[in-house]
Amino acid sequence: MAEPSNPPCLVVNGLVTGYDGRNVLTGVSLSLNSGELVTVVGPNGHGKTTLLRAISGLLPVRKGSVSLNGRTISGLPAHRVAAGGVIHVPQGDLLFAGMSVLENLLMGAYLDADQAAVTRRLDEVFTLLPKLAERQAQIAASLSGGERRMVGIGRGLMMKGTVMLIDEPSLGLAPIVIEQIYEVIARLKASGRTILLVEENPARVADIADRIHLLDNGAFVWSGEPSVLLQRDELLATYLGG
Repeated sequence: MAEPSNPPCLVVNGLVTGYDGRNVLTGVSLSLNSGELVTVVGPNGHGKTTLLRAISGLLPVRKGSVSLNGRTISGLPAHRVAAGGVIHVPQGDLLFAGMSVLENLLMGAYLDADQAAVTRRLDEVFTLLPKLAERQAQIAASLSGGERRMVGIGRGLMMKGTVMLIDEPSLGLAPIVIEQIYEVIARLKASGRTILLVEENPARVADIADRIHLLDNGAFVWSGEPSVLLQRDELLATYLGG
């Protein structure tokens, strides 16, 4: 596991947010130290994606706060949160279908005028995701689902970021492709990335997550190590149908 550092680089404290007149999250708190991978699991529709959207500024925070490296970022517009170092890789891929893999990757750095830095990050992406180097001239619309997901992750890496928020990277993929995606995520963690990951199946993160939070009806009902959660049959049956 990653060694904790003080203070944590990302802190979510008592977060309350939602849509229209309904609160979806009712007081969520968590923290990430540099180099950690923390996972939030839970049933569909209970607030996992909402949490990532609130952290990244896509959804207003009604109560509580979000801070990055000791600075409050809740209340900032999404583009300023991103510029401050929060990389949001949403569900699906949201690629530009008519553009090449390389062009899609470079869209992650379109505001960066330092071309030398962009080139260095592109080299890092191709090192971590060698399949994208092979496919860089290919049009995104012709990629497989797993390849498109990798491009989405790679585009996030092209941003200058401190923390990656990755939302259900296995969604809709075949089991063999899911295994490949999680090999990529394991390499990201091994490279020192700080990651907050949303997933439905805790078994997929058992070997890579430092901590896991079980979210139900907008609140954490259990937190701890993945290996411990996988031994709690009553929790798995009640909240995850396992």
